[in-house]
Amino acid sequence: MELPIYHIDTFTDKIFTGNPAGVCLLSEWLPDELMQSIAAENHLPATSFIISKDEKHEVRWFSPTEELTLCGHGSLAAAYVLLRWIYPWLDEVTFESKGGLITVRKQQEAYLINLPAHPAFPADMPEGLELGLGVEPRQFLKNDKFHLAILESEKQVRQLKPNLYKLDELGLRKVVVTAPGDRTDFVSRYFITRGLIQEDPVTGSSHCMLMPYWARRLNKNRLQAQQVSQRGGNLICELKQDRVMIKANAIAVSQGTMTL
Repeated sequence: MELPIYHIDTFTDKIFTGNPAGVCLLSEWLPDELMQSIAAENHLPATSFIISKDEKHEVRWFSPTEELTLCGHGSLAAAYVLLRWIYPWLDEVTFESKGGLITVRKQQEAYLINLPAHPAFPADMPEGLELGLGVEPRQFLKNDKFHLAILESEKQVRQLKPNLYKLDELGLRKVVVTAPGDRTDFVSRYFITRGLIQEDPVTGSSHCMLMPYWARRLNKNRLQAQQVSQRGGNLICELKQDRVMIKANAIAVSQGTMTL
C-alpha cells in the first residue's frame, strides 16, 4: 500500500523552523497500532491522519509515543495540505476530532485556526517545584492537560534548563512556562517529561490555555505570542468567548509516499 505523506513546518514561513508535522491522507482508518508506528517512524512532534469524504473531514493526531486529543500545529499542517493540494478551490476546512470541531481558514498567505479555549486555574505549588524548574515561579496554575508556571521575565524563560526527571517525580509531565515578552505580549516554552520529544517547538494547544490567562492579565483579547524554543515560532492570538483564534503561517518541506 502506498500512503501519501507530507512534511509541513508550521507557525513559520521558513523551513527548518517552527513546529514540524507529518500529514497522511487515508481512505479509511488504519489500525491504531499502525498509525502509532507511522508516527514513531516519522519522529516528528505530531503526525496528522486525515479522512475526507463528502466534504466531511476527520483528523487524528499521534506523537511518536501516544495519540493526542488536541493538536494545534497538526491541525494547521492538515489544513495546509488539504487547502493547497487536495481542495485548492476552498478557503476553509473544518475537522471533526476527539478534541472537538476545529476550523482552519486561509487568509492570503496565512491561516486562522479556531480552537477551543482551555483555561487554567490556580493550584498549590508542589514542594520541590523550584528544584525541577530551576527557578521559583511567581504563580502556578493547571488544567486537565497542562501545568502552567508563571515566571517574571522573558530572560528567565529563555535561559530555563529544567530537571525533567525531578518534574516527572513530582507528577508534572507536561509543563508550560510563560512570562511577559520583551517584544511580544508574552513568551512561552513547553516541556514534556516522558516521550521522545522533551520540548515542543511551537504548541497551538498550549495557547488555548495561555490566551485566557494573558487576556485577563493584560486586559486585551488580541495578543502577539512567541514560543522561544530552539526552532521558535510566532503566533497572533485572539480570545473570542470560549474559542482561541491563532493566525500563523506554514510551509511545505517535502511530499511523497510511504510504502506499507
